[in-house]
Amino acid sequence: MIDVEVVQLLVSPAHRLAGRPSEGPAPGPDDERVQRAEVRAGLGLVGDRFFAQAAHRDASVTVMSVENLPTDIEPAVDLRHTRRNVLLRGVDVDALVGATVSLDCGEGPVRFSLNRPARPCAWMNVTVGPGAQKALRDKGGVRCTPLDDGVLLVGPARLEVLSEPAPRSRA
Repeated sequence: MIDVEVVQLLVSPAHRLAGRPSEGPAPGPDDERVQRAEVRAGLGLVGDRFFAQAAHRDASVTVMSVENLPTDIEPAVDLRHTRRNVLLRGVDVDALVGATVSLDCGEGPVRFSLNRPARPCAWMNVTVGPGAQKALRDKGGVRCTPLDDGVLLVGPARLEVLSEPAPRSRA
């Protein structure tokens, strides 16, 4: 078990980064960060833009490590800029691609299959700042499938690696 902190949760009903980055993000709520998120197995976060979307079943939740945020580019960068769902402190989630983990925020454990890296796109250079896409390469978080119903809360949590990550390929 690893003591971690859920720093932020983002549940966004709108897909704000569509089209060309030069046109800027689509309008939406000023702040989609929440203190509590309901998780549904195989579906994602209730109320999120990827919830129950067939095309995103293996990637309905994206988890990122706060330690990988490019604060040198934008000191105030957070989930509103990266559009990830769960921001954790205390674990390198990018090193866990291929693993199954359990995250317990005090409401019971919720298992996630950490399926693949969340590759940063050109939007990062717009929402975070110039150079962010490159800075987030291999550190942009992990696209996941929730395996249990449950609740995530901002605050202290425990993370357990239930199955080992896939071996990293050498490019």
